[in-house]
Amino acid sequence: MAIGASLAPELETERLLWTLLAFALALGVGAHALDELNGRPLGTEIPAGVLVALAAGATAAAVTIGIGAALAWTPWLLAFVAFGAFVLPAYNLELLGGRFHNDVWFALAWGAFPVLTAYVAAAERLAAPALLAAAAAGLLSAAQRILSTEVRTVRRRAARVEGAVLYRDGSQEPLGADRLLWAPERALKALAAAVVALGAALVVFRLA
Repeated sequence: MAIGASLAPELETERLLWTLLAFALALGVGAHALDELNGRPLGTEIPAGVLVALAAGATAAAVTIGIGAALAWTPWLLAFVAFGAFVLPAYNLELLGGRFHNDVWFALAWGAFPVLTAYVAAAERLAAPALLAAAAAGLLSAAQRILSTEVRTVRRRAARVEGAVLYRDGSQEPLGADRLLWAPERALKALAAAVVALGAALVVFRLA
């Protein structure tokens, strides 16, 4: 969101804060509530009714903010509100046989979509810098999902990991779950920190 807003001709701080709030509600609360409702991947004991209420309330609030922003700033935002309201349940509930629950849709929904939305909210139009930044964000999100898929598979589904790495000098290293997860988990943390740092740097630069 910060990256998209910072690329606009003018950094509209109030608009950025409203779009951040909407996405925090929709993706931060709504998406994770639906994700937990659909198979309990985090293993919580939150009642299903509470998860449904959280998802519905957060999504409704985000849509309300989006509609208000479209009326106040630009009607083009209505297309983004509609896409967000669709992709949220489609991805997290794996609707239509999971057709929307894959690397491509994750990259679009969690990477490219926030960048474009924030840019349009600030600039009231689309432009080449926003499209290029959205492509970059989508690719970063795709990389994160590829790494996290392996991590989730080992942590949530593997009963045991066995084996060893045999090196050319004859030495070997036991291959267990910790060994498999060490590199991708560190890479995921580094990617997340890098995106936050880039967004913050752009905002600070525009405010300076």
